[in-house]
Amino acid sequence: MNSVKAFAPATVANVACGFDIFGFAIKEPGDVVELRRCDEPGIVIADIIGDEGRLPRSAEKNSVTGVMLHMLKHLGIKDFGCEVVLHKNMPLGSGMGSSAASAVAGVMAINEMLGQPFTRQELLPFAMEGERIASGSAHADNVGPSLLGGFVVIRSYNPLDIFTIPVPDDLYCTLVHPDIEINTKDARFILKNEVSLKNTIAQMGNVAGLVAGLMKSDYDLISRSMVDVIIEPVRSILIPDFKEVKQAALSNGALGCSISGSGPSMFALSRGLENANNAATAMRARFAQAGIESAIHVSAINQGGAMILTD
Repeated sequence: MNSVKAFAPATVANVACGFDIFGFAIKEPGDVVELRRCDEPGIVIADIIGDEGRLPRSAEKNSVTGVMLHMLKHLGIKDFGCEVVLHKNMPLGSGMGSSAASAVAGVMAINEMLGQPFTRQELLPFAMEGERIASGSAHADNVGPSLLGGFVVIRSYNPLDIFTIPVPDDLYCTLVHPDIEINTKDARFILKNEVSLKNTIAQMGNVAGLVAGLMKSDYDLISRSMVDVIIEPVRSILIPDFKEVKQAALSNGALGCSISGSGPSMFALSRGLENANNAATAMRARFAQAGIESAIHVSAINQGGAMILTD
């Protein structure tokens, strides 16, 4: 196989109460990685389109190629060579799983080119290395859903235990990205190292409620459970007019609304496409009142995850 092209979708991580343990994929946007075999051993970044020159061109320091080198080392392959073109179709520092999408598209592409030596589940630890390269933390709540699709739960990191749960067919996500940027490392730095017993109990109840609500298609339970008493109160101060934008979503049909990943993107879950679109319009209008432009994506939950593209 001389060339491969792979797509990996954007994701929403944390999903309000599920910090570092919940995530789901949406249908668009997403990153695309192209690989072309070459005679010289080694991985070379031929081009990155859409990053405005901000991402590293060194193969070891870029999340899309760093994971490929990690896979090749694991397999003991030393004579493999290819050129990489990365199409960045989502903004950096967006809270939409940008680095995760690049890493997942990278592992999907090279796994295909090598004849699929790994299953999707086995690709997860390699994709997580891309997150370590990008942010210093090998979390799975973005790479998991981007790779596997659906709504993902990370039960444990050591050992890695990750699975998907069913969600209602009529559940839609509204993802709004304001034209500001929050660095993932900074968003993690401001978090407290200790949590009160009271908040821990409340958060555990909401986590259990959200899982049960999704699996039972109980929209009222989903709505009641989308409450984050630990992370959102701290990180929301980084997003201008957060409370007002959240209230705009809730007042226009959304079941719940919170921060997507580390922000600044915000997401809402709604029952039905009409409610999701209404929430999108209201959220964008409220950001506009604050003088902030924003991009909107409305999508059902992406059940398929990353894919190999055929011309």
